Amino acid sequence: MSFVTETYPGVVADTPAAARGFVLNHSMLRVKDPAVSLAFYTGVMGMQVLRKLDFPEMQFSLYFLHRNDGDQHPPEDIGERTAWTFAQRGILELTHNWGTENNPDFRYHDGNAQPQGFGHICFSVPDLDAAVAWFDQHGLTYVKRPEQGKMRDVAFIKDPDGYWIEIVQPERLKNLGR
Repeated sequence: MSFVTETYPGVVADTPAAARGFVLNHSMLRVKDPAVSLAFYTGVMGMQVLRKLDFPEMQFSLYFLHRNDGDQHPPEDIGERTAWTFAQRGILELTHNWGTENNPDFRYHDGNAQPQGFGHICFSVPDLDAAVAWFDQHGLTYVKRPEQGKMRDVAFIKDPDGYWIEIVQPERLKNLGR
């Protein structure tokens, strides 16, 4: 018998028929300055921008980013690429409310200050030590380095808006929680 799910109170083991085919497509972060955030997510985290959608009547823009390691080929046609984007997994949506970049005092709540809510996003990396060296080269702010605290082999960095990003190397986590 193959693994389906761990079970705890409240867990429904069988996927409801109506929910079959549902895919977690994206998570959204609000960003103060899209140029700064795009430089971070494309230049440091290696993501590509699939689509930018502008909504002038509501004064905001959406940027949809993903990791393309060469095996995915988004369509050239804008409409087809938009539909393709919303069919993917692991998309990061950055939302920019126009004008925030011009206000030096403007900040978004990172979810980790009180009251806590949202916590973090996570990137898996092939080599945690190499990733840490890369982040050090870019002068990133750490919440936690892999050798700190009780949970070893897990790092947390901050993006330009202060959102936490967990960094893990899957092979180093086999004993996590045991």
